[in-house]
Amino acid sequence: MLLSILAATALLLLVAVWWFRRHPRDAMRRLVFALIHVMYRLRLRGRRHIPDHGAAIVVCNHVSFMDALVVGGASRRPLRFLMDKPIFDSPWLNWMFRLVGAIPVESERRDPGNVRRALQEVSRALAEGEVVMLFPEGRLTPDGEVQPFRRGLELILAKDPVPVIPAGLSGLWGSWTSHCQGKALSKPPSRFRAKVALTFGEPMAPHEVSRTRVEARVRALKAESDDWIASREPLGKARRR
Repeated sequence: MLLSILAATALLLLVAVWWFRRHPRDAMRRLVFALIHVMYRLRLRGRRHIPDHGAAIVVCNHVSFMDALVVGGASRRPLRFLMDKPIFDSPWLNWMFRLVGAIPVESERRDPGNVRRALQEVSRALAEGEVVMLFPEGRLTPDGEVQPFRRGLELILAKDPVPVIPAGLSGLWGSWTSHCQGKALSKPPSRFRAKVALTFGEPMAPHEVSRTRVEARVRALKAESDDWIASREPLGKARRR
């Protein structure tokens, strides 16, 4: 029996390694999905709105440094996400960001031409039918509320008109990875298994998209997520919606 267990374990490990080598982004997405379920009491709704095939853009409010992991892990497909270049260049995490195809963005003042190159990479990803995720606020919220959207989304859609899936995230404001009560990552973690809610909305056609419309939709979806965080509804019941 022991030999059978060892053989089965070895076989599972071989299958896992094979899958990771053949589908590294999908394997990483599944691993992250499992991790965030360990860290948070996660409630998801609207994942079906992410298309099975074809290019799309997912936009979400920006609360903490964990947002990309939560949204990326919750997605039904691997996401290519834009992120600040200093974080992308982290010596400990750069290998993972490269593996999942993150697209680094730096200010024009620090790296002239970087924004143009990043937008070109986004365009290539969309042309290949991938899903790109971005935070239109361009920075972490300083007060927990959705900040005005910047014009990056409109620049992308002007060249590549694809559906836009809005999303609203709640529950991470107040965590050590947010700017609540001080700069993010400057204080130790104070809670575990916090409620986190993420709601994906229906896709918006490219011709319907504007900064104000997408921002309003993200605000409404965040409000829906806020309502669940504030409610006492059992997690299992919320998930079945």
